[in-house]
Amino acid sequence: MIKNSLKKYLKLWALFFVSILIFDASAQRLQKKLPQKKSSETLSPKKEIVAESTNTSMIYLENSDILLFDKDRLPDVQVLVGNVCFRHDDIYLYCDSAYFYESKNSLDAFSNVKIIQGDTLFVYGDVGYYDGNTRMARLRKNVRMENKSALLTTDSLNYDRMRNVGYFFNGGQLEDSLNVLVSVFGYYYPATNTANFRKKVKLTNPKFVMHSDTLNYNTNTNVANILGPTHINYEEETHIYSERGWYDTKNELAELLDNSYVENQDTKRLIGDTIFYDKKKGLARAYRNIELADTLKKVSLFGNYGFYNELTEEGLATDSAMMIEYSGGDTLFLHADTLFTYADSVYKVVEAYHNVRFYRTDLQGIADSASYQTRDSTLQLMYSPIVWSDDQQIIGDTIRAYMKNGSLDKAHVIGAAFACQKKDSIHFNQMIGKEFWAFMQEGNLYKIESNGNAQSIFYPIDEADGSFIGLNTTQSSYLHTYFKDGKVDKVLIFPSPVATMYPMDQLTKEIMFFPNFVWKQEYRPMRKEDIFLRFDRKKDEVGNSSRKKRTSKSGTK
Repeated sequence: MIKNSLKKYLKLWALFFVSILIFDASAQRLQKKLPQKKSSETLSPKKEIVAESTNTSMIYLENSDILLFDKDRLPDVQVLVGNVCFRHDDIYLYCDSAYFYESKNSLDAFSNVKIIQGDTLFVYGDVGYYDGNTRMARLRKNVRMENKSALLTTDSLNYDRMRNVGYFFNGGQLEDSLNVLVSVFGYYYPATNTANFRKKVKLTNPKFVMHSDTLNYNTNTNVANILGPTHINYEEETHIYSERGWYDTKNELAELLDNSYVENQDTKRLIGDTIFYDKKKGLARAYRNIELADTLKKVSLFGNYGFYNELTEEGLATDSAMMIEYSGGDTLFLHADTLFTYADSVYKVVEAYHNVRFYRTDLQGIADSASYQTRDSTLQLMYSPIVWSDDQQIIGDTIRAYMKNGSLDKAHVIGAAFACQKKDSIHFNQMIGKEFWAFMQEGNLYKIESNGNAQSIFYPIDEADGSFIGLNTTQSSYLHTYFKDGKVDKVLIFPSPVATMYPMDQLTKEIMFFPNFVWKQEYRPMRKEDIFLRFDRKKDEVGNSSRKKRTSKSGTK
């Protein structure tokens, strides 16, 4: 017992003599510095925004092992050493030693500085400066601010108790139970658990990394508010970009605004003015100016509403919907009321429903419904389709157009096939059959094969003056027509063909036209913008009676 008391006594005397040495050296230093500026300003590297309290309270010294005071040399300074404790309002400040400026209601704290506010906020540092009038605390070196939901670490922190905000200006880190954030500048509001970080912001999550210029974050909800250009990267999986919105880092939910997109590593990208994204379920919905792009297959869907399911690879676009396919030298522009896409093995399929219109420089057409497959670059048109190429028009129950190397290679017309070529305002070469095969060569039509009950009407031309020789009608099971320079070059009819030639002066309407003749040039898209034009096709008499009956049931307009 006596031994312990002696040790304590000797320790106090040693501390006392050390304090005298410290005080003497400090007094000389402070005498030089105090007239120039307040000691509370010595550590401020940045201009601070502080406010004088309208209800100023005094700082009270609660404890110190040693107190040194020289009224003559430094009348405004008290040097405190050992277990120093101050109280101001509802906070306590602890340190190993301090300079206390009682008349100025401020202090400088050194070594193991700790500020405690209630049971929720703790601030630590190697050095601290506190002004009781402005309620501003400045901590330097190895600084930590802790509350129940987060830990803020930095080398320099100003804690404004008037506004209940801590801010750093030379790099800092905020860590909660889920994420770690770093930035150059940052503000943290312990009462609301919110932070505002600026410049080189990086949020690290176990699943992703977020880079931003400006970010607001709530350590209680784990929601990041995006206020500037922001990238969210799931390694080798998903890349998200937005310039405004929010991201729930816990539930992986997002609302993205302003130049936003969600991109998968498998080359799928969804763009829209507004995107709602559920990463866990792989679902994204987009509104206004949307684009669902597949950069590998070179197919994009556009519209004002769309969604995409990453797990099933299903997507939809509607409201001014358009598909663009650009795999070859020519580009296909296709519009429909609704566009639906899905994956067939590794290939993409796009289905178009109602009021289909499309444009390519070498091919144009309309239909009620259509589908496009990247497997063999096939465009299939269904229910009252009409296709135009150069001066040719083709109609059938179903038309399939096959692309090769970016150009139209061939077309298959299935059911009630009808083709015509305009010679002048009243004369048309025509062909009908159960099915057609049309073949292209170097971008030009060079052959049409009509199979099954094949019939034709065409006008042979006098090569000398270019006039019509007459009208020739043929009928057989098969009819193959060859073209050269856009004109009929030769006709092959088999077996047992029946042919009749009519002089031009004996032609009647019944001879000149098949019963199902129709020429709908006014419907033809002449440029890519024309795909959005709409026509009432209820009264169209397109094709034979069976097709008209089928069209009526489908409700095609």
